[in-house]
Order: sequence, then structure tokens, then C-alpha cells
Amino acid sequence: MLLIWNRPGFVEELSEQERTALFGEVDDIMRELTASGELVGGEALADPSQTRTVRSAGERPEVTDGPFLESKEQFAGYLTVDCDSPERAVEIAARWPDVRRGFGVLEVRPVMGEAGTEM
Repeated sequence: MLLIWNRPGFVEELSEQERTALFGEVDDIMRELTASGELVGGEALADPSQTRTVRSAGERPEVTDGPFLESKEQFAGYLTVDCDSPERAVEIAARWPDVRRGFGVLEVRPVMGEAGTEM
């Protein structure tokens, strides 16, 4: 799983040309992963302002608006890829334009199988 973290609003700060180039790079990577059979799925997430966080508050859950993280980056989306090795997943993540341009980071994390033996 490639977890995409970036700074909310960075896309709006880009010029039209920069946005077109950035999304073009994403499209290129997605086409490559589709053609190679490595892309399993993925989605972008809605703006962090749409988030609700649920925490334990004693005997019942407490629901608050927003993700209250102490970092500039917010969880923005994910890709699930089926790669031959962890190194290949890192290679894909390193090519992601958010990473290369300094707008965010991708976390590469194995997905635990149903048996849970990966822990």
C-alpha cells in the first residue's frame, strides 16, 4: 500500500501549467502500473475539512471535526499495488510527483494478509 501524504491546498498554489504537468505525471505512472498489472486500486481522499475523528471518551465514543495531526501533511489518498518486491514499491513511490517536487511523502507499507502472519 502506498499511502499518500501531502499539504492540503498545495495544488491550488500551482499555476495551471504546473498543475497540468503534475497531474500528467500521475496519469503516466497510473497508465504504467495498469499496463504492468501492478495497480490493484486506489483513491484520493476528500479535503481534510470533511473528516470526522472518532475516539474513546470513557464509555462512549467522542466525535470531533477534522484530523488533528501535528504535521503539515495530511493523509490524501492511497494506491494499492501488487509488486514483486518492497524495493519495487519504493521505486514507484519515489517517482510520485508529490514526493519528487517536495509537496508530500508516500508511506510504503505492506498489507497484512487475512491470516495476520505478517506482524
